[in-house]
Amino acid sequence: MASGSRPWGALLLLPLLLPAECRAGGGCMGEGGPLEPFDALYATGVEAYYSGDFSGAARCLERALRSRRLLRDVRLRCRRLCRGQVRLVAPGPGAGGDLSFFGSVLRRAGCVRRCEEPRLGAASRHRAAEEVRADFQRRVPYSYLQRAYIQLNKLEEAANAAHTFFMANPEHMEIQQDIENYKTTAGKVSLIDWEAKQHMEDYSAGVKHYDKEEYELAIDFLERALKGYYSEDEDCQLMCEGPQRFEEHEYLEYKAGLYEAIADHYMQVLACKHDCVRELATRSGRISPIENFLPLHYDYLQFAYYRVGDYVKALECAKSYILFHPDDEDVLENASYYEGLLEGTMDPDTVKPRKEAKTLLRRHKLESHLLQVAAAGLGYTYTEPVMPGVPSSISSEPEDGPRLFLAKKPMPKPDRELKEGGPLLYSDVKFVYNSQQLNGTQRVLLDNVISEEQCRELHRVASGIMLAGDGYRGKTSPHTPNERFEGATVLKALKYGYEGRVPLKSARLFYDISEKARRIVESYFMLNSTLYFSYTHLVCRTALSGQQERRNDLSHPIHADNCLLDPEANECWKEPPAYTFRDYSALLYMNADFEGGEFIFTEMDAKTVTASIKPKCGRMISFSSGGENPHGVKAVTKGQRCAVALWFTLDPLYRELERIQADEVIAMLDQEHLGPSEMNINPKDEL
Repeated sequence: MASGSRPWGALLLLPLLLPAECRAGGGCMGEGGPLEPFDALYATGVEAYYSGDFSGAARCLERALRSRRLLRDVRLRCRRLCRGQVRLVAPGPGAGGDLSFFGSVLRRAGCVRRCEEPRLGAASRHRAAEEVRADFQRRVPYSYLQRAYIQLNKLEEAANAAHTFFMANPEHMEIQQDIENYKTTAGKVSLIDWEAKQHMEDYSAGVKHYDKEEYELAIDFLERALKGYYSEDEDCQLMCEGPQRFEEHEYLEYKAGLYEAIADHYMQVLACKHDCVRELATRSGRISPIENFLPLHYDYLQFAYYRVGDYVKALECAKSYILFHPDDEDVLENASYYEGLLEGTMDPDTVKPRKEAKTLLRRHKLESHLLQVAAAGLGYTYTEPVMPGVPSSISSEPEDGPRLFLAKKPMPKPDRELKEGGPLLYSDVKFVYNSQQLNGTQRVLLDNVISEEQCRELHRVASGIMLAGDGYRGKTSPHTPNERFEGATVLKALKYGYEGRVPLKSARLFYDISEKARRIVESYFMLNSTLYFSYTHLVCRTALSGQQERRNDLSHPIHADNCLLDPEANECWKEPPAYTFRDYSALLYMNADFEGGEFIFTEMDAKTVTASIKPKCGRMISFSSGGENPHGVKAVTKGQRCAVALWFTLDPLYRELERIQADEVIAMLDQEHLGPSEMNINPKDEL
């Protein structure tokens, strides 16, 4: 939920749960007594925000975030304390043998309640609705906070709140632009992620030092990351012991017997615990975990320790990695090499894998076994997730040393064979550069796709049909406040042409050249199946006068077209809200009489430019839409830059609806000139 939209009705009732001083602009001042429910504080903060009480909104939202953290801390402390104080007793034989076990269960439950109630109050006060929990998971409160901080002129706090929200929502272009604005207006800003997972931060820092061959520092951070990982794993296990949802049962009609009820609840808890491995490997706001996350710690460490001369630790980490990947030939060879280095000084067999790695792997396998047993014997619905651990990519060192240098993780293998160099179909189209010359994969640059006269005619059409914000949900400056964006679709052009608002021949040109582009892309990349339109958009971006001095932003930030680019993790997550069905993209340029606006490809770090292309009439750049092709547009600092943007899919289920309607209109026009009553085009067909 963005900060510009109203929250749902249920949230608006929550302020009634708070004391009077926390309602109706009274703020969130009192901190005595039991912990206040974070959902009620959140609702109060949102209401204060919409009523214009930005000071009260900031206080309540800060308190809501703090309350949620304290709630977790209290629950963790009490569950950990009671786990140590009250040990579960194994059931004995015969009648009544289970009493000792259930007695210990009751004592532990009583211990947890006695520990929690003084600080939390009744447990029912802290059972937030699913929608509220989802908002906190997506860090929505920070979106409200940054807007409130802006109104209070707290720019540093606003920048940090925006950054915290953005780390979980990297597709949110407005927040990204806000952050760039803070850097400009507030000077040098050191951005802080207030919700950062420390083990993730340490891991990333360790990898960066590793890449710089700073092995001592890499070891420090990676060892710290491992310690933090196992600590977070224990916390995750404890948090799974809370209330569970029984989606397959209506609670009031639930008639399960003792052991069925226990099994139902325990399977929910066990599935939650089993998922901790995935949870700890997943960055905030992402769905997919970092590939091979935990084993990679040991993979980096085994080589780092080798490079600093600690062969015992190198062997220990290599053996720890092999626990997860017993068939990894590279690391098996490395372990053998380390053993050779240690012979004569100690018995290499005395070096064992790390205990915590063995314990976690053994537990994970047992959890999986129990869940599969429940699925087979009790009708419990469960699908075993893939544990985030696959062999890493290793390249060669010199022959007298182990092959250990960790290369950049390769992009996922495509689900089709990649080809290029097919015929361009049209004699006037000129080949300029291929993928190799553009320093990438599945890229091509072409000239003369359309003529100068066609560029001028298309520009005249654009002037007559484009609306500010069209194609950008009505936002006139969706990517930067320093430019105005206008756009139009093929169907809209044909509608305007039929109504006589623009020449019908010119409107038809937009349709025809986009089809020409589609055929060229399909042929050049030698696709074995039909390439369909996913979205077609004629778009112009205009530099706004008086806003171009000292610009340091982009006209369109670096992104990929079918996945969420995560430069910090060197990943591109193919998951919603990305347009995951897009397979190829193309941009057909209409003019060159502007300043700036170069199209750029980058590495996945979103910083290292691999190719830069200056638009001009008839020039077309086309490329595959995945994470192998991050791209963006440099700032347009003077004039107007126009292009036909095209996205294609190989999946007919995601064909562009407006294109299908436009095809029908063209078919009718080709048959005969039809009257208005016979044409099925009306304003509701527009985007």
